[in-house]
Parts: sequence; structure tokens; C-alpha cells
Amino acid sequence: MPTSPSESPTTPPATAPDSGGVRVGEDFNRGLFPGDNWWNQDITNAPVDLQSEAFISFVGRTRGMHPDFGPPPYGIPYIGVSGSEPRTRVAFVDYGSESDDGARGEVGYPIPEMAKSQPNVIEGGAPGGGSNGDRHLLIVDRDRWLLYELFAARWNAGLSRWEAGSGAVFDLSSNARRPEGWTSADAAGLAILPGLVRYDEALRGPIRHALRVTVRQTNGYVWPASHRAGSSTGALPMGARLRLKPSTNLSRYSTMAQNIFRAMQTYGLIVADNGSDLYVTGAMDSRWNNGDLNPAFSSLTGSDFEVIRLGWR
Repeated sequence: MPTSPSESPTTPPATAPDSGGVRVGEDFNRGLFPGDNWWNQDITNAPVDLQSEAFISFVGRTRGMHPDFGPPPYGIPYIGVSGSEPRTRVAFVDYGSESDDGARGEVGYPIPEMAKSQPNVIEGGAPGGGSNGDRHLLIVDRDRWLLYELFAARWNAGLSRWEAGSGAVFDLSSNARRPEGWTSADAAGLAILPGLVRYDEALRGPIRHALRVTVRQTNGYVWPASHRAGSSTGALPMGARLRLKPSTNLSRYSTMAQNIFRAMQTYGLIVADNGSDLYVTGAMDSRWNNGDLNPAFSSLTGSDFEVIRLGWR
């Protein structure tokens, strides 16, 4: 495992830029989406939902949290590219009618050649995506400030084309939502990257945005989500936001863990997909110290959280 961030703050990035200017795990050093976007919304004083206790009981009051990220191949990687990166047409095989072909008059996604042959560019670690898992591919055009996200991305060498289950493009300067009923590369219809726990942010100080979380079952959706992926009675809807109770004592944790947990108190956790209960999604990065994070996360249970009023803004 890598050393603790507090012991080695000058650890180099997980992956250096390649010769084409593609950067894996790039530190953009700026906020994703405007300051008043739902991902960046301070919910410290948001009201608690009347069904909060019932929702938490459904998830499990003794259920421990888990960091769904770490060194390769754990977590979701992301890459930054320049505005000149060529666009490639993607064949959408599942949700074509709810997917974006491109952005700002251009067709295609700026998928670099390295994604075909290098590991840990697509979620799951397999070069070209492989055939198993969610295989998210997240790309930021750093010049035009656009976010391209694909679900179930795969390079089909036989047909010489990129394929994906679904895809969405987000203008990182805008608060526009997906059309009602539409998915994205995530079940809730939300962007994925702005909700990841990213190493560079957690190293600098308290993370200043909400985090992406999964639960085993969901029931419909509420703002800011746009898509449902379940109808289980008693379950949280997509887009619901959990908040770590302000009374939770964080002083016993490492600085890195505190920086993550303070985001849970100030910005909360947004339910974005079905999966394991209370799994918090983060970026793949060789510098994560799961020897520190795993026990820290598991010490927090469902009873340490409350659900803010559904759809509150």
C-alpha cells in the first residue's frame, strides 16, 4: 500500500502526462460546475426529511461505510485532454435514445488512442475496457471545459469502433440537467466525476462538493436526478442526499479521512446508482492508503447519517 498522504505529501501523480497531452487523474485545480450547482451545494442547514429514520433503517442502521476506491484497479479513473483531441463516434448499444452523440455542434467523444491499449484508463483496469463491470470512461476537455462520460465503454476491435451502453456530455460551466426520464453514464442521470472522492482534493483540505454513494435498492428519483432504476417500497430515491450528522466526532481520524468526512457533513452524499449499501465512489489513484481509509469508513454506520428533505434546493 502507498504511504500515508500526511507522511508523503509530495508523492508524484499516479500517472504522468503522455506524449499527446492526455493526463490520467489530472488535478484540474478548479471546481467542476458552477458554485451553485447541486454538487457544490452546502446542505449544513438543510431540513431533515420526515422519513429520514425509516430510510436509514431500510439501508441498515449498523451498516458500515466503505471507500469504493483505492490504488489500481479500484475506483474510477478519469482523464484530461486538450480541445484538439480528435472526436470519435461511439455506438450506443443500450440507451441510444437517451445518450448524447457529442457537444457544441461536434459529433463524437475525445477518446485518446491510449484507451485502446493502456490499462487503468477505463474503470476495471482492462485495456480497451474489456467485457466485465461498469467500465466507466470519464474524459474532461480541459480547454472547452466539457465532461464526456460513458458507461460500459469498450473498444470493439472486430468492428473497429468504440461502443458503450450509454453516454452523456456535460458543460462544466452550466447547471443544465438531463431531460426528465433520461439516464447518463450513471443510473440517476447525473454526472459521475464531480461526485468522486479525488486524491488531490482530499490532500489539499476538506473536499468542497457532495460525494457519490450507492445503495442496494432505490425507489424512483428526485431532483437533481432525472432517471429511475428501481421501485422498491421504502428505499431511497435516486438523487436523495444523506448528511453525516454534525455531532459526529472526526478528531480521531487521519487528516485525509477528516477532509473526506467533512464533505459528508457539509455537502452530503448523493444517491446515484444501485450497488452495495453506503459504498462511496472515488477516483482510482496509486496514492490512496486503504490501510487508513478502510477502517475509518467502516467505523461510520447508517445511524451516523440523516436524509435531508427529498428534492431540497
